[in-house]
Amino acid sequence: FETRFFAHRGLHDNRGDAPENSMPAFARAVEAGLGIELDVQVTKDRTPVVFHDFTLQRVCGVPGRVCDYSYEELRRFTLCGSGAHIPTFREFLELAGGRVPLIVEYKVERKDLSVCRICDKMLRDYQGSYCIESFNPLVLLWYRKHHPQVVRGQLAESFLRHREFRGKKAPAMFLLQMLMGNFLTSPDFIAYNHEHEANLSRRLCHGLYRVSAAAWTIRSEEQLERARGHFDVFIFDSFLPEEVRASRNPALRGLN
Repeated sequence: FETRFFAHRGLHDNRGDAPENSMPAFARAVEAGLGIELDVQVTKDRTPVVFHDFTLQRVCGVPGRVCDYSYEELRRFTLCGSGAHIPTFREFLELAGGRVPLIVEYKVERKDLSVCRICDKMLRDYQGSYCIESFNPLVLLWYRKHHPQVVRGQLAESFLRHREFRGKKAPAMFLLQMLMGNFLTSPDFIAYNHEHEANLSRRLCHGLYRVSAAAWTIRSEEQLERARGHFDVFIFDSFLPEEVRASRNPALRGLN
């Protein structure tokens, strides 16, 4: 990693004119010289777009899933009541222009890995530093097979603390939270929920096997201080770390 700090979904404010995963939020992060973490998935017509949730309700206030709409249909919606629209991945890459390092999270709910093939083709032409990550280990397996030079990270947390993952999903979620697929996917880093840093498998991967550790998502200076001894890289949201402020970049003036 070229930097320790990555702005989660851009340097965003969902109550203002630069909501999460929007071009204004990304522009602010680039101007501030901050690494960017972003989310990519494909539409019904296989256009890769930058959007986190599989469903549109929380951010756009409309029913349905991203994959239910073509890109032209998605362009009708705005983000968090602002004037910003869902950007394509290509638009984002043109904006970033290789100026800051990127963590690209692939959103793959089941087994459709078309986002890997489509985005990897774009990223091969990208003149800048990036890595990929996903909760779905099939994404890492795809990259290990098709483009092993790309740094790849396994996203995880203690899933079984969440009620929705219990029952039928429990065995699969247990394997994911314990990083049991790592012997197949060989991740270069583990991105783990900072609140669950004590997970034994995470600690073994970081300490015994010297796999880099990224913390998500840090939302205060207090959380950052607690995470410093356990992680190498920090994906932050909703505040500006003091270490970032200390850079005195003029682009950070007026930001919280």
